Amino acid sequence: MNSPRHRHIIWDWNGTLLDDLDYSIAVMNTLLAPRGLPLLDRTRYHALFDFPVRSYYERLGFDYSQVSFEKLSVEFIQSYDARRLTCPLQRAAPDVLAAVQAAGLTQSILSAYRHESLQQIVGHFGLTSHFVRLAGLDNDHAHSKAELGAELVAAIGVPPREILLVGDTLHDFEVAQKLGVDSALIAAGHHPAERLRQVTDRVFADLPSWARAAGLALT
Repeated sequence: MNSPRHRHIIWDWNGTLLDDLDYSIAVMNTLLAPRGLPLLDRTRYHALFDFPVRSYYERLGFDYSQVSFEKLSVEFIQSYDARRLTCPLQRAAPDVLAAVQAAGLTQSILSAYRHESLQQIVGHFGLTSHFVRLAGLDNDHAHSKAELGAELVAAIGVPPREILLVGDTLHDFEVAQKLGVDSALIAAGHHPAERLRQVTDRVFADLPSWARAAGLALT
């Protein structure tokens, strides 16, 4: 998976390095319950969650004639941020990042999370030194990461064919295709393995599984 041609790893954050699946479900339920909308569990969330987030909110039953997407986005982010530091990292995430660095590859993060919040939470976990660049969006609406990703690839200065993007959603796969980089998907986050395998066979149960396939030595 990590063939010799890969010199740089672009990581997604939410769901890939950060284990925030159950937390995200719980936060969304605080928006759904007061409006009398069906609550989420893992099965329903995995079936409905997708990008663009505006369409995902519609599938949840939100009526934009009653409440704007912008207002819902702010409400979700405020609730999410209230206890975001209680989310753990995905299993072995620090060890995997250290192993990638020890193998001589550079790393960055491309996230639909707000840039300032991304910087803060990566720093909270003491991971900043692993990355040459952090790239988050400048709004709360979680639009496509493709444009931001193109800027990131240009800033990294590594040819796309030598870059691997590791994410946890179909959107991450789509972004990788648009950027012309390789991809690997981790089925421990916001999309389940069965959805991910509809688009690629490069799906791994968790970070250690990907690391082993990539030939990385974990401590």
